[in-house]
Amino acid sequence: MRSRLFDASCVRCPRLAAFLAVVRARHPTYWSRPVPAFGAAAPRILIVGLAPGLHGANRTGRPFTGDFAGILLYETLHEFGLASRRQSIAGDDGLMLIDTRITNAVKCLPPGNKPLPQEIRCCNSYLHNELAALPSVQVILALGRVAHEAVVRACGLPRSAFAFAHAREHALGGTRRLIDSYHCSRYNTQTRRLTAIMFKAVVARACELAGLNGNGAHI
Repeated sequence: MRSRLFDASCVRCPRLAAFLAVVRARHPTYWSRPVPAFGAAAPRILIVGLAPGLHGANRTGRPFTGDFAGILLYETLHEFGLASRRQSIAGDDGLMLIDTRITNAVKCLPPGNKPLPQEIRCCNSYLHNELAALPSVQVILALGRVAHEAVVRACGLPRSAFAFAHAREHALGGTRRLIDSYHCSRYNTQTRRLTAIMFKAVVARACELAGLNGNGAHI
């Protein structure tokens, strides 16, 4: 029986399934399937990205692993005691996350790193079910506008009431909070739209709201 949380054989989106087949033929050693979430089973912080990168998660089978976008992310998580290592190189490198889990709004690699609106909507049921299955999550950190809007949709909330802005915080109902950040992509970091200081401040706030002291320990 296929899980409602994740399906490694999912082909709901014809364009994405066809593109993955092409990538798989060109790079037979790559994962080239929907990429599962990674991290703690009962996290306090859930990080939501956009989609797997061609030579990163799509290659290694683990979110933000083996590409530029993961450099700042994992270095920062390690600094705050949320990751056991500073670098995420391969799916079998032994890295572990503490009180943190990483997933994507879209589980499959999209052409040009740009999923279509209907593909984001189609994949949203997986994110909805992930959130429902993780009652321990206190803070959701959305990396980029697409991830932000996917979280809002997955929570059944009106998008118009939750405007995206870097470091903006949103109450999602109950005790959960959503924090926005610019995506830690090569473009954003090299143009300094997102600096390491900016990103660390957002992660520090996520730790504070999640009841973590920034060293992987509960307050």
